[in-house]
Amino acid sequence: MPAPTMTPEQRAAALEKARVVRAKRSEITNKLAMGLTTPAEVLDQIDDPIIGRMKVKAFVNALPGFGKVKTEKLMEELGIPAERRLQGLGSNQMAALKAALS
Repeated sequence: MPAPTMTPEQRAAALEKARVVRAKRSEITNKLAMGLTTPAEVLDQIDDPIIGRMKVKAFVNALPGFGKVKTEKLMEELGIPAERRLQGLGSNQMAALKAALS
């Protein structure tokens, strides 16, 4: 199915919205990396669409002490698929992730 055609104004608005979303996600990951916010605080805001659409892998990878290998190992142990987003986690997966990161 081809992408819908957009007017230049619609395209500009969509690009601006995407830029804002990327900036907010970057801010969240930077705060996690610097220890200014805890993983539990971010996970409690999962209803925010910007946070909810963040991939679990990117979220965990942003934490201090978690690199690519440790992140993949944790996700495998918790039974979380590699491309899962935070809002797509089940209640048991969410509880296990919170417990593992606290």
